[in-house]
Amino acid sequence: MTVKRWGSAIGGIVLLSSSACAGDVAADGEADLENDSFLEAGKADAFGIEDGSPEACNLLKLASSASESVLRVEARLDRRAVSNLMAFRAGEDGAEGTEDDGWLASLQDLDDVKWIGPATFNKLVRFSRARPEFACGVVDVQLLATNDFHGNLKPPSGSSGRIVTGPDPNLNRVDVGGAEFLATHVERLRATNPNTLMVAAGDVIGATPLISALFHDEPTIESMNLMGLAVAAVGNHEFDEGADELLRMQHGGCHPIDGCLDGDDFEGARFRYLAANVLPEGSNETLLPPYTVRRFGRARIAFIGLTLERTPLVTTAAGVEGLRFLDESDTINALVPEIRAQGIESIVVLIHEGGAATGLYNTCTGISGPLFEIVGRLDSSIDVVVAGHTNAAHVCEVNGMLVTSAASFGRLVTDIDLSIDELTGEVTTRRAENVLVTRDVAPDAAQTALIAKYDRLAAPFANRVVGSISGDLTKLQNAAGESTMGDVIADAQLAATSAQDRGGAQMAFMNPGGVRTDILAAQVSGGEAAGEATYGEAFAVQPFGNNLVVLTVTGAQILTMLEQQWSVSPAGAEKANILAVSRGFSYTWDPARPIGMRVDPSSVRLDGAPIDPAASYRITVNSFLADGGDGFSVLRAGTDRRPGPIDVDALTDYLTAQSPLVAPATDRITRVAPPTPPMP
Repeated sequence: MTVKRWGSAIGGIVLLSSSACAGDVAADGEADLENDSFLEAGKADAFGIEDGSPEACNLLKLASSASESVLRVEARLDRRAVSNLMAFRAGEDGAEGTEDDGWLASLQDLDDVKWIGPATFNKLVRFSRARPEFACGVVDVQLLATNDFHGNLKPPSGSSGRIVTGPDPNLNRVDVGGAEFLATHVERLRATNPNTLMVAAGDVIGATPLISALFHDEPTIESMNLMGLAVAAVGNHEFDEGADELLRMQHGGCHPIDGCLDGDDFEGARFRYLAANVLPEGSNETLLPPYTVRRFGRARIAFIGLTLERTPLVTTAAGVEGLRFLDESDTINALVPEIRAQGIESIVVLIHEGGAATGLYNTCTGISGPLFEIVGRLDSSIDVVVAGHTNAAHVCEVNGMLVTSAASFGRLVTDIDLSIDELTGEVTTRRAENVLVTRDVAPDAAQTALIAKYDRLAAPFANRVVGSISGDLTKLQNAAGESTMGDVIADAQLAATSAQDRGGAQMAFMNPGGVRTDILAAQVSGGEAAGEATYGEAFAVQPFGNNLVVLTVTGAQILTMLEQQWSVSPAGAEKANILAVSRGFSYTWDPARPIGMRVDPSSVRLDGAPIDPAASYRITVNSFLADGGDGFSVLRAGTDRRPGPIDVDALTDYLTAQSPLVAPATDRITRVAPPTPPMP
């Protein structure tokens, strides 16, 4: 990138042509030679400077980073040369430190800047040799990474707001999360290194609590702007409201239907969203940029951002309409040569795909799943992979790459420290640590004010009491895959659609990924009494706004659906996705049996009667599952579809009707226990 490619003006600064101000004399009284090329004049050869050498690196670092005052007053460069050099560095937006900054990659780039000729080059060389602070060396860069924030501006409640820190999850745990505390921890870490960048691996927005969702997630974008987020990959939930809404999140503007609900304009994300593997159908251009480059001294880092190829399987069909999602590894590997051709050797991937980890939050124990299959296929030039999607927490070294993930909801922030050689551009050392976002620090004042603003606007909706519970409803699944919160949701969906004039449903099923948090009896979120449940608490459990769908399936299709709860990746990693089932439906499954044959058909019953494979049944699922989401492709074949209410409305109506609601016994699904080993 050179000045010549940008025409006659950059960022409002007119580039002085070679004929302008011809009478200007250099500060030392020499005749102005700046119309000439210093390379053609042999000045670089005279000084023994070659591209790629330490001295060339030092010289280019000086020209790329010294202030205007240093260049004009101390180095005594011609004002026209300094003006054009500063304009080149700032790029079209006129501000340094942004994406469009110019980069002096070679002596030829420096020579291409107008009014930098032999005399100016001579001064730059002498000054760089006299000022060791501009010598190239090793630059320490700090990346602060998050993933799956999901608009949790307030501290998440229950198990969603904890991290296990030791062997006993009941004793060794700490309450974490909340934007006020995340911002404070980020600022404290940022203060340890001036070369710090905050990044995110997707799902910054989407599936958010009411305080953000009511305003189309504008509050979350504003929170991240305040926090200094710089770069984020798109995640599957960035597409919850479609591509056009995602672009509005990036570029700003009021919602096309609801306007600006908070009473002022929306500026959009100051951070850069990346979508390397998302393309509109019929186009070879990505929906958002595939990568961005940030620099620290003479060190540059390329950030590639992308979401999981399976995004259409875990997102509503309307949200991904008209888009293509490409293979993750192939996409990353195809970009590496383009990036390295620019002389960039440090590459970080922000990917919204994850795996599983069984160890504590700073270990690399029991890892499996799609993320690690992707990493196994990546170009060895990749240095760091920041992951998300599965809410796992780990710090790993895999195939020479640092692979990290920071749980979810802002409970952790990953502190990634890189040392980069300015001469070679290579990462020389790297380490990472997941830092607990504890709530024992002073809350960030700007975040507090933001939350208070939207709390005030959302209060009439959020604090409305919708019912009461006599015990905790939690999303934590037992060994069979059943949870009290999941059971209640399934029961609520059946209650909302069982009447003949509402669809005539006989049973209901709920995907576990849609059960976002707990409702706790002792929790008080809006001034209600203990045991009372508010609309805001119910919304936090089901924030997607999915419509319920009643459809007809055969008994055989129900059996297929139950078998589709287990899948295996190409690398052999197994994944379970156990559906919550409504009252009266029951079955038994055996983990020792092969996938596709785990459910005992004779155990599948409705109100005690066996399911008939040839008979037809009316079932209720949310629109996400009805479209085959989470791999339940058999549900696409369901017929006689009838739309029902929004999922959260069904839940709140059920809480009202059943108050005080008693937590159901988790005995609808039975898992065959492994045989007891013989006594020695």
